[in-house]
Amino acid sequence: MQSFNSISKEYLAQRKQAGETCRLFNKSPSKGNLKRIKELFLKSGDGVIIESGFHCDYGNQIVIGDRTFININCTLLDSPLANYSIMIGDDCLIGPNVQLLAVSHAVNPTERLNKENFAAPIAISNNVWIGAGAIILAGVSIGENSIVAAGALVTKNVMDNTVVAGNPATKIRDI
Repeated sequence: MQSFNSISKEYLAQRKQAGETCRLFNKSPSKGNLKRIKELFLKSGDGVIIESGFHCDYGNQIVIGDRTFININCTLLDSPLANYSIMIGDDCLIGPNVQLLAVSHAVNPTERLNKENFAAPIAISNNVWIGAGAIILAGVSIGENSIVAAGALVTKNVMDNTVVAGNPATKIRDI
């Protein structure tokens, strides 16, 4: 994990700009406002669809592959740090109210007083389906063709071709 101070002037300004872009899109999810959202990202593939209610903190380290669909009210709590991104592969389905949380805070109460954030990358491989209301935590990778069931809290890596469910998410079966 890498730490950064999210309340520095630089990061506050970046979050404000990204937040305004998200607000405009969510108020009016037109093609022009969708284009502005995608321009925040490090990379957005062809045929990416994002429904309204989308939120990200910075966007500049988010990578989304081709033909990925992000349903309503998705939150990507992302980091501005290089190599601490949220990467979503090709042909993914992200359900409504999904949260990808690549940023967290210190467990130690004294360290938390400094308001430092800790970031670790999230990697979603190709052809993954993340069900409604699932939460993926920092540092987690989801393997190719896998399914994260609705409402799952994913705290550990998921292997390829696996279905996980529950809180914390555990393997249900192979695909």
